[in-house]
Amino acid sequence: MEILRVEHLSKVYGKGENQVVALNDVSFSVEKGQFLAIIGPSGSGKSTLLHILGGVDRPSSGKVYMNEQDVYAQNDEQLAIFRRREVGLIYQFYNLIPVLNVVENITLPVLMDGRKVNDERLQDLLQTLKLTRREKHLPNQLSGGQQQRVSIGRALMNAPAVVLADEPTGNLDSKNSQEIVDLLKFSNRRYDQTLIVITHDESIALQADRIIAIEDGKIARDEVLRP
Repeated sequence: MEILRVEHLSKVYGKGENQVVALNDVSFSVEKGQFLAIIGPSGSGKSTLLHILGGVDRPSSGKVYMNEQDVYAQNDEQLAIFRRREVGLIYQFYNLIPVLNVVENITLPVLMDGRKVNDERLQDLLQTLKLTRREKHLPNQLSGGQQQRVSIGRALMNAPAVVLADEPTGNLDSKNSQEIVDLLKFSNRRYDQTLIVITHDESIALQADRIIAIEDGKIARDEVLRP
């Protein structure tokens, strides 16, 4: 079942001599539950693509459909709701709120949406992410790997349609990096969670079901590793 479809997506910054084409006529689709890795050199357009998929940055042209919904047919208020409910974002530098503890950071998207926290899902996530003894800890009381686990919990708490991770292991050592990848793969299987990861790390990309390589704003390669 298709959960995400991108049609002729382009993004252009600036005008005239200062014009930069970040994405150039990109099209692909993603099946529900797929683990997709997007790779490419710095400046290739992969982060721009991720931000457009997540409703963070509007495209210059083209369409993004998630759960058959035209993402950019929505106004800014609708788009904000879409980001909270349909997209889980994981960043390289965690982006946790320093004055909130582990549970408060994880449940923040639900509370911002004015909804009741699903305690069963929260406890399941805390156990899965090995944070059951860290519920009251603030971010500065956690290791880098633990902070990234909290950001994964926050991304999964709303049971989003798609989880988007931008270099999620870029700030971690190799041991913690593999642990985070294992957790993402586990959530992909456990929750049938569609996962799109941007990475420079070839060893991480090779663990995905599929790899899309972006070069100069275009898809250079689209390879299925595991059907």
